[in-house]
Formats: sequence, structure tokens, C-alpha cells
Amino acid sequence: MIFSGKRVLVVEDEFLVALGLEDNLRSLGCTVVGPIASLSAAMAAAAHEKVDAAILDVNLAGEAVYPAATILADRGIPFLFCSGYTGSVRMPAEFADAPRVAKPYTSRVIADALCELLSGGATPDATLLRPETASGRV
Repeated sequence: MIFSGKRVLVVEDEFLVALGLEDNLRSLGCTVVGPIASLSAAMAAAAHEKVDAAILDVNLAGEAVYPAATILADRGIPFLFCSGYTGSVRMPAEFADAPRVAKPYTSRVIADALCELLSGGATPDATLLRPETASGRV
């Protein structure tokens, strides 16, 4: 349990993806806050929940998650973006250097990215962890 006791906010609007991510994080020892599927709920959680990190889907039913990311950044809570559009969507300038993980991702990719995030060494190169090179697809 490498992340035992770490509280991770999960913002994901696709039920099966959220369920898989939640299971993955729990198997790593995390306490999952969420999953949260709407921007308004994500913003409330970002403002009020005590979390160590967050994993944010970029597109929540057509709404960009960036307002919630801004709240997390203002609170000093590290986060990463997950999206099927990671390579093709322009990020707002304030998030250009935020770590990103492309969907579909594997359990290993999420574990590695979370490790980087919680150690303070997160880089936008998280997408270099290619899903096809690891096992345990989520």
C-alpha cells in the first residue's frame, strides 16, 4: 500500500472509468474522495475537501474542469489531468505545465503519475508513460 492514508479527489463523469480508477486507487492504499461527476460538485469538493491530490477529467459532460483546478491550485493541492483529448486539446496558459495522463491509461501509469505528483516532482511528461507498455488497463 504505497499511498496508505493519502486522500485523492477523483473527478470523472464516465461511470465505468470512475469505478475503475477508484478501485485502482484503493488498491494502492488511497482513500478516494468521490468520484465526482459534475463541475459544480467538483468545485465544491476542490474548495472544501481535505485531500492530498486530485485526478481531474478535463471534460465533465461538456464543461471544462479548469475552475475546479484553479481552486485546487490556489489551495496548493497537486493535481493531474486525465483526458482522452490530452494531445489535441489546448490547455489554458495557467495549466500548460500541469501533469497530464492520456486515456486510456493503465493502473501502472496512474500509480507512476500519482507518485510523481505526491513527491512534488510532477512534470507534464506524465504522458510519456505509454499505456501500451504496461499491464493492468483501466
